[in-house]
Amino acid sequence: MSLASPWRTLFLSVVAVVIAAAAALAQQGGGALIEEQRSAIQKYSTRTDDLERQISVNDSNDGKLVEIRLELSEVARQLIASSVAFRPRLAEINARLEQLGPAPPDGQSEPDIVTAERQDMTAAKAEINAVLGLAESLSIRVNGLIEKIGDMRSALFRNVLTKRYSLSEAFAGELLDDVYKEYSNFYRSVSSWLKFVFQYKFESVLAAALFALGAAAVLVVGGRRIFGRIFEPDPAEEAPSYLERFSVAFWSTLLPTMALGVFLLSTLFFLNYFNVLRGDIGVYLSSLFMVVGIVFGVNRLANAALTPRLPNWRLVSIESRTALVLVGVFTAMAVVIGFNYFLAVVTDTMGSPLSLTIARSFAASTVVGALLILIGLLRDGGGAWRAWLRYTAVGLGGFIIAAALFGYIGLATFTSTQVVVTGTILITAYIGFLTSRAIGAEGGFAETSVGRWLARKSGTEATTLDQMGLAVSLAINLMILLIFLPLLLLMWGFQLGDIEAWAYSLSAGFSIGAFRFSPGGILTGVVVFTIGYFVTRWFQGWLDGVVMARGRLDMGVRNSIRTVVGYAGLALATLIAISSAGIDLSSFALVAGGLSLGIGFGLQNVVSNFVSGLILLAERPFKAGDWIVAGNVSGTVKKISVRATEIETFQRQSVILPNSELINSAVGNWTHRNKLGRIEIPVGVAYGSDVKKVHAMLLELARSHPLVLKNPEPFVLFAAFGASSLDFEVRVFLGDVTNSVIVQNDLRFAIIEKFEAEGIEIPFPQSVISVKSDKPLPPWPLDDDAAEAELMERPSAEAKPAGKARRRPRKPAPG
Repeated sequence: MSLASPWRTLFLSVVAVVIAAAAALAQQGGGALIEEQRSAIQKYSTRTDDLERQISVNDSNDGKLVEIRLELSEVARQLIASSVAFRPRLAEINARLEQLGPAPPDGQSEPDIVTAERQDMTAAKAEINAVLGLAESLSIRVNGLIEKIGDMRSALFRNVLTKRYSLSEAFAGELLDDVYKEYSNFYRSVSSWLKFVFQYKFESVLAAALFALGAAAVLVVGGRRIFGRIFEPDPAEEAPSYLERFSVAFWSTLLPTMALGVFLLSTLFFLNYFNVLRGDIGVYLSSLFMVVGIVFGVNRLANAALTPRLPNWRLVSIESRTALVLVGVFTAMAVVIGFNYFLAVVTDTMGSPLSLTIARSFAASTVVGALLILIGLLRDGGGAWRAWLRYTAVGLGGFIIAAALFGYIGLATFTSTQVVVTGTILITAYIGFLTSRAIGAEGGFAETSVGRWLARKSGTEATTLDQMGLAVSLAINLMILLIFLPLLLLMWGFQLGDIEAWAYSLSAGFSIGAFRFSPGGILTGVVVFTIGYFVTRWFQGWLDGVVMARGRLDMGVRNSIRTVVGYAGLALATLIAISSAGIDLSSFALVAGGLSLGIGFGLQNVVSNFVSGLILLAERPFKAGDWIVAGNVSGTVKKISVRATEIETFQRQSVILPNSELINSAVGNWTHRNKLGRIEIPVGVAYGSDVKKVHAMLLELARSHPLVLKNPEPFVLFAAFGASSLDFEVRVFLGDVTNSVIVQNDLRFAIIEKFEAEGIEIPFPQSVISVKSDKPLPPWPLDDDAAEAELMERPSAEAKPAGKARRRPRKPAPG
C-alpha cells in the first residue's frame, strides 16, 4: 500500500491538472465569445441611435423611411444571430453543471477543483445571460422603431388622400407663366444632354440600343419559335375553344410586354454602363420608359381581350364597333395616366411650384373620369355589355371628377391611376388564372397546341398529358403570383423595400410551438427534391440503357439494380431536401417514437413486406421476366417492388402478391438460371398393340420436332400396364421451356396422325356390368315391355371393370 499510494496521488494530481486546463481553455473561449458579441451588440446599438435620428429628419419622405426600415430589419436579424451564437456554449455549460451536480449541503465537503469549476460555470452562464438581456432589450427597441415607421407611413398615405387644395389659388393668373418657365427649363436640360450625347457618346448610345434590342429579340423570337401560335389568334379558325381564346389573350399580353420591358431595362442598364446618363436625365428616362411599358401593356391587353377585327377570338361577347371604341378609350386612359406620372417626376425633380402639380393632376383626373363615364354610356346591341359594369364605370368616373372639383386632388389622382393600372394587372392575372384552370382540367392540356404536338411526336398517353397539365397549371399560377403580386403592391403605394422586407420575413419563417416553418426553406426543399428526383430518373435510364445494356446483363439483374438505385436516389434526395428546408429531424423524435409503436402493431405486415422486398431484390430467387409458380398463381414476373410483386398470368391477369408470401412459401421458378426444361406427354395404346413399334414411333416423332433438344436426347418410357391401355410417356427437353405449350400441342397432333396411319388404337376407359338376382331371368328376347320392366326392378346389381360391356341384342318386334 505504501508503494501504491504515491502513484495514486500522482494520478489524481494529473487528472486534476488536465480538468483544470480544459476548464481554463473553455472559459477562455467562452470569454472571447462574450466579448465579441458584447462588442457587436454595442455597434448595433450605436447604429440604432443613428437610424432613430434619421427617422425624425425624414418623417415626410416615404421612400427614405422604407430604407431606414430595411436597415432596422437587418439590425434585428443580426441581433437574433448574436443570440443564437450563445446556444452551443450555453448547452455546454448546462451539461457540465448537470454533471457536477448541485452544491453539497452544509456539513459536507467536495473537492476544491469541483467547487471552483461549478463557480466558473455559473459565472459564465450569468455573464452570457446578461449579454442576452442587452440583445433582447435592443431587439425590443428596434421592433418598436419599425412599428413607428409603419405608423408614420400610414399617416403620410392618409394625408395624401385626404388633403384638400384650393383650386382658385392653383389656377391663378401666374399658372401660365409657371408652365412656360418650367417647360423652358426642361427643354434646355434635355437639349443640352442630347447635344452632349450626339457629340461625345453617340457610339455608346448606339451600342446600348443594339444590345437592348438583341436581348428583347432573343425573348420574342425564341418565344415565338417555342410557343408558336399562342402569341396571335389564327384568323382562319372559326370556332376556337375556350382554352385557346384565354391562352392567346394571356400570352399575347404578357410575353410582348415582358419583351418590351426587357428592352427598356436593358437600355437603361447599358446607358448607365457606358456613362451616358446624368442624374436628372436618368430619372426622366426611367419614368418615361415606365410610362411606355404601362401604355403598351394596357393596349396589348385591350386588343387581346376584345380583338375588334376577330370576333371569334373575343373574350367578351360584344359588337365589333363597341370593342373598337373600348380599345381606344382604354389606351387613351393609359396615355393620360402615364403622361401625368411623367410630368410628376419632372416637376418633382425640377422643384416646380405646387400650382403646376395641382393643375396637371386635376386635368388628368377629370379626363380619366370623363373617359370612364364614356365607357359606362356605351350601348351594345347584343346586350352583353352588362349593366353593373356600366354603372360601376359611371360611378367611378363621377367620383373621380367630384373629388377633383372639391379639391381632393391626391384622392382623385390615386383613384384614377388605380382604375387604369390596377385594373389592367387584375384583368391580366384573372385571365391567367382562368387559363391555368382550363389547362389543369381533365383533358385540358391535351387540347392545347403543345399537348397535341407531344401526343403526335412522342405518343404521350392521355394520363401523362393530364399530369403534365397539372404541373403546367401550378407553374402558371406561381408565375402569376410572383409577377403580378409585387406589381399590385407597388401600385398601391408600397415600396420595393417593403417587398424586400416581407421577403426576408417570409424566408425567416415562423414558429408553431417547438417547430419552425420557413416557406422559403420549404420551397427550396421542394425544388431540391424535384431536381434530385429527375436526376435519379436520368441516372437510372443512363445506367440501364448505356452501362448495363453494353454489359449484356440479364434483364432481371438490370431491373433489380435499377429499382435499388431508384429507391436509394429518392431516399438521398429526400434527406437533402429536408436538410435544405431547414427542418430539424430531432424535433420529430416523439413522432418517430409513436411511429415505431405503430410499426410494432399495425404496420408490422407493411414492414415485413418491405424487408421481404429488399431480400428479393438482393437475393434474386426470381427476377422480372421469370416464369414462376406461387401457390395457385402461375405466370410471368412483371415488376418487383419493395412491398409487392406483380405477376401476369397466362390469361393476362395481373396478380399482386405481397413479398412476405413469396419469402415464406415455396415458389417454383421455371426459368431461374436458364430456360432449359423438360416436358412429359402421356399417351396410351390398346392392349394387343406392338409396343416396340409404338416406342419407336413415339421416339421418332419426339426427335423430329425442331424445338426439341438433341442433347439431352428425347426419351420414351413404357410407364405402366393400365386398366384400359398400355401407358407410355414421351419426355423431351426444350431450350426455352416457355414454348412447352407449342411443343405439346404439335406432338399430340403428330401422335394422333401417326397412330391413325399405322392402325394403332388409343383406347378409352371401359366397364363390364354383371347383374345378380335370385329370380330366373325371363326368356330372351323379351316378349313385352312388362318383362323388361320387371328385369330392371331387380334390386341386386353389381358393376365391375372387365373390358367392353356386352349385352345381347334385342329382337326387333315383328311386322
